[in-house]
Amino acid sequence: MLIEHQGKGPTIHESAWVAPNAIVSGDVTIGPHARVLYGAVLTAESGSITIGAHSLVMEQAVVRATKRFPTRIGDHVLIGPHAHLSGCNVEDDVFIATGSSIFNGATLERAATVRINGIVHINSRLPQGVDMPIGWIAVGDPAQILSPDQWDAIGPALRNEDFSKTVFGLDASDSRSNVMKAMTTSYAEVLGRHRDDVILNAGG
Repeated sequence: MLIEHQGKGPTIHESAWVAPNAIVSGDVTIGPHARVLYGAVLTAESGSITIGAHSLVMEQAVVRATKRFPTRIGDHVLIGPHAHLSGCNVEDDVFIATGSSIFNGATLERAATVRINGIVHINSRLPQGVDMPIGWIAVGDPAQILSPDQWDAIGPALRNEDFSKTVFGLDASDSRSNVMKAMTTSYAEVLGRHRDDVILNAGG
């Protein structure tokens, strides 16, 4: 399904293919011979998404962009099923495996690999050609690549990045309750703009 959001609709190269039950919403550009598989969601809330040539967005993957964090996917990239990408820059020839998460401000340099359920956190940079193990976490610029049991290293690194400030512009030193109230109120306002979306092509 192709959707116009905030006056902007998708641009899809004639050689690309989008599955009939995939959602492509807003300022999304899909390049030559790219493929967006069944159930995938590409939603440009207020920033753009660009999918390069011969890149594949597999089943149930989610790709998002915001005003501060547009998303750029290079050429010959594979985004695996159930992966989640938000506001990131993925260079050419990158492999992102099933269930992986790439967060706002992250960069995956050319030919990097994020294996199953890997996480590249906000503002982190995965250097060229790096191969992350299954389920590990990349934090920092350049990224430290840490196993999930290394919380003594992961925790301080994440606090330094300040997720609430980076993604939502909120002061993380405020109480969790106040942060959540501000976050959900602001996000609901942005997401509520979808009420005015225009369906361009319902698929089929």
